[in-house]
Amino acid sequence: MKRKNHSESEMVSAVKALESGTNADLVARDHGISKATLYNWKSKYSGMDVSQVKRLKELEDENRRLKQMYADLALDNRILKEVIEKKL
Repeated sequence: MKRKNHSESEMVSAVKALESGTNADLVARDHGISKATLYNWKSKYSGMDVSQVKRLKELEDENRRLKQMYADLALDNRILKEVIEKKL
């Protein structure tokens, strides 16, 4: 089944509707998501605005890229150390 990407505004509106007291089944059905997804969004985005959610996603993406860069450099460093040890 294809995963649907929801916009930040959809996520925030679903969480706000849930926090306002609307039934979780109704909110999930209106947004086309499961209750589990709704509660995951609530735990992650509760109390945030759309701009804050966008910034969070940007920071998560940047963090992922930096971790990948570190892993690549650590691997290069390890390979170079092994080459130096073999030459000695």
